[in-house]
Amino acid sequence: MSSAPNGLHQYPIVQAPMAGGGSCPPLAAAVCEAGGLGYLAGGYKTADGMYQEIKRLRGLTRRPFGVNLFVPQTTSVDPAAVEAYRGQLAGEASWYEISLAPEDTVGTCDDGYDAKLAILLEDPVPVVSFTFGCPPAEVLSALRQAGTRTVVTVTSVEEAKAAQDAGADCVCVQGIEAGGHQGTHRDDPHLDGTAGVGLLALVGLVREAVALPIVAAGGIMRGSQIAAVLAAGAEAAQLGTAFLACPESGADPAHKKALTDPLFTHTELTRAFSGRPARGLVNRFMREHGPYAPAAYPQVHHITSGLRKAAAAAGDPQGMALWAGQGHRLARPLPAGQLVEVLAAELAEAQRVLQMLKMRSAS
Repeated sequence: MSSAPNGLHQYPIVQAPMAGGGSCPPLAAAVCEAGGLGYLAGGYKTADGMYQEIKRLRGLTRRPFGVNLFVPQTTSVDPAAVEAYRGQLAGEASWYEISLAPEDTVGTCDDGYDAKLAILLEDPVPVVSFTFGCPPAEVLSALRQAGTRTVVTVTSVEEAKAAQDAGADCVCVQGIEAGGHQGTHRDDPHLDGTAGVGLLALVGLVREAVALPIVAAGGIMRGSQIAAVLAAGAEAAQLGTAFLACPESGADPAHKKALTDPLFTHTELTRAFSGRPARGLVNRFMREHGPYAPAAYPQVHHITSGLRKAAAAAGDPQGMALWAGQGHRLARPLPAGQLVEVLAAELAEAQRVLQMLKMRSAS
């Protein structure tokens, strides 16, 4: 059996782990039951919160699933820049009638990583993926010995090689089109993330450089696009924005509506909400604060947390982090299981057409 996650499920369709509420047990279960691979997002949860979601998911499906972890950040942050940005957001706090988190309560940088990893080693799940870095070889080896397949998110050939050297079972190749955070292993404060590579080009480059199975992610919304990345060398496609619009998704209703709202015409990469480059629908908050946001993750994430919650409570998408990939206008608010079936049918049709064209060219 292939060491890629798609060896665990019927279709080469993976529901992306979307931290912050999008991924949840009902969504992951529906995807798994329909023949895809569903994911839970361990990021931004306590270790016990992650474990409770795992238990709930196990009660909804007996099929394999995955859990994603954020690798702890080691990049140094300029405290003065963080405080300056806090001052920049004072008007937002006043508008939403909240107080910004004090400097000493903006949260830790490790996201409870060690405690979460300990749980996943003690009570293994079928797949564990990592974002924002590659764990050391001993961690990947321990998970493999526990019966877990490991996936490392990569955004470059160099990161893919590092994942292979560390002993990962698979790489999730993330193109610049992807919604949410760019999973770069190191956040260069001198770059804004726009220098990333498009998915098809990146899949081809990584395919030439490493022998690991590839899961392709970034802007994929239709079965024909899944066929394209499979033809380029991937073994499966990972979709986030496509599943964000599903009724089972935990995304805020205003976020779901915004995906196809003509008011939101395009996406951009921004540090405005978290301090790390992340792709979202361009709204007022992004336009006003993005140019001033420092490279300070997760400090900025914690500072803006209350603002984002207040905006959501007020039903104000102009103050929310509306994470979305470049293909967001193609979102379909179908039940997740039905969406998997539609994507699989579209994939089969695209592959049939490609095979027919191949036969014609050979004759």
